[in-house]
Amino acid sequence: MSGEEAPTQQPNPAAGAPQPLSCRSLVLTGYGGYDKVKLQVKPFGQPSLKSDEVLVRVKACGLNFAELMGRQGLYEPLPAPPVTLGMEGAGIIEAVGEGVKTLKVGERVIVMSRSGMWQQLVVVSAGRAFPMPESMSFEEGAALPINYLTAYLMLFHMANLTPGKSVLVHMAAGGVGIAATQLCQTVPDVTVFGTASASKHDIITQVGVTHPIDYRTRDYVEEIHKISPKGVDIVLDPLGGADTQKGFNLLKPLGSIIAFGAANCVTGQKRSLLALMKTWYNQLSINALKLMPTNKAVCGFHLSYMDDEHIDTGMAALLRLYAEGKIKPRIDSCFHFEEVTDAMRRMHERQNIGKVILLPEPKKQNDEMAAKK
Repeated sequence: MSGEEAPTQQPNPAAGAPQPLSCRSLVLTGYGGYDKVKLQVKPFGQPSLKSDEVLVRVKACGLNFAELMGRQGLYEPLPAPPVTLGMEGAGIIEAVGEGVKTLKVGERVIVMSRSGMWQQLVVVSAGRAFPMPESMSFEEGAALPINYLTAYLMLFHMANLTPGKSVLVHMAAGGVGIAATQLCQTVPDVTVFGTASASKHDIITQVGVTHPIDYRTRDYVEEIHKISPKGVDIVLDPLGGADTQKGFNLLKPLGSIIAFGAANCVTGQKRSLLALMKTWYNQLSINALKLMPTNKAVCGFHLSYMDDEHIDTGMAALLRLYAEGKIKPRIDSCFHFEEVTDAMRRMHERQNIGKVILLPEPKKQNDEMAAKK
């Protein structure tokens, strides 16, 4: 990574005027490959908080597939470069606005935003800062909101998951995949079909996948029909293209398919026009008149456009489930900001099982020595 390292400066009351703050950030400088995400040390200044804002020192950040798409210019909610990436993190409150009554300095919180979370210091609305359970680590806190909110709202608010249903979870070893599988376990007698490479089957089975399917060597449609000839009740589709049509055909009567991504568009390190054209050419297209006789539902979900009420309700439910021991984010790996290329490559090449985490603090020399051994 490029960018000079510098220690974060703290205000020094004894020195009279407060010293300027600086913070390490991961900035998307343009669309393209891994080299477009650069480590920068930016002046932060003394933040002037609005009444409803809090200043948070971030200890851990989540990496999502959206950032891989954003790097290629394929994620619409992300502002144009240069822009600091990141939609979720966890850290400690360092200051609060005058109108903030429910949060206090020193409190450990989960924070969310459409962008800007891959940074040591962030200012967010108090409504997007959620107190963490005492037993939750910063890494778990950073792994919770995007993946688990997506899975929770799709399964329970959109698809109305009830006992005895069956669910197809694509990319079952990824962040949303593991979150969805764990949440399915909170409902009795739910059957989960999960697609993942064979090397990941043992772990996703431990998480709760009933029938793991190696999508690289098997036709998942045929495999599902062998076990459940009538198909499944719910399909969670992060792939797009031809897989959306396959998912729709797999649905039982009164079943639902929820499209929430287009991973098939991301094939190489840089944007592929061929992959884009292939994905959209093969995308499911259906009108209401043709949909009615099927007795099936086609839904779309995008967390970045979700209203505050559903996010608040979902986070409250997820934090309660965590406190009850019913869900627990699985951390695949942690990378310091200097190693963001390795982190993105791990997710891009589908090597991760669970959440990939980024750590804002500089990598210590003893960490580097241990990695070389």
